[in-house]
Amino acid sequence: MSRPIEVERKRDLADGAEALVQVLAEQGWTAGTPATEVDAYYSRPDVDYMQTVECLRVRRRGDFTEITYKPASTANTRSTDSVISKPETNVPVMPGHAADAEQLLKNIGMHLLARVEKHRTSYRHELHFGATVSIDTVTGVGTFVETEVISSDADTAAQAVAEIESKIGVPQRPVVELPYRDLVMQHVPA
Repeated sequence: MSRPIEVERKRDLADGAEALVQVLAEQGWTAGTPATEVDAYYSRPDVDYMQTVECLRVRRRGDFTEITYKPASTANTRSTDSVISKPETNVPVMPGHAADAEQLLKNIGMHLLARVEKHRTSYRHELHFGATVSIDTVTGVGTFVETEVISSDADTAAQAVAEIESKIGVPQRPVVELPYRDLVMQHVPA
């Protein structure tokens, strides 16, 4: 059995999320509890994760903390229509040990690239198992919608992402290809 992968596409909601929130509610998407996530992104000293588009982060959300790794982007992980398909390795960290997780990465030579603060509300639908539509407001950057499907079949999941986007009316929104980490780094004052 194939390992599930995350298949996602992100779009800009420069004019706000109010209309999309209404559409999601009308179509039966249920909002989860809004959460603030603070992600600390790291890179190796010998490999520039900005160039390889790898992800190593410590995510904090309330009392929850996890370390996540996503491999480098390749022609196989990004489709021509900006759908990203990558496996994730997630390691939960015991409550109260988020600072220890960050210190561990520093101790083994990783260096901090950026801190991203994101306010997220995720929506789920009973007819779209494994799918999530999230509205993210990234501090200092903007508001985005991210449609994500977890599946072991990247092609089927990419099709599901496109169908969900079409149903909720976001295909006309500009696609955002850069990770939030990169967007935050672009917006840091010189």
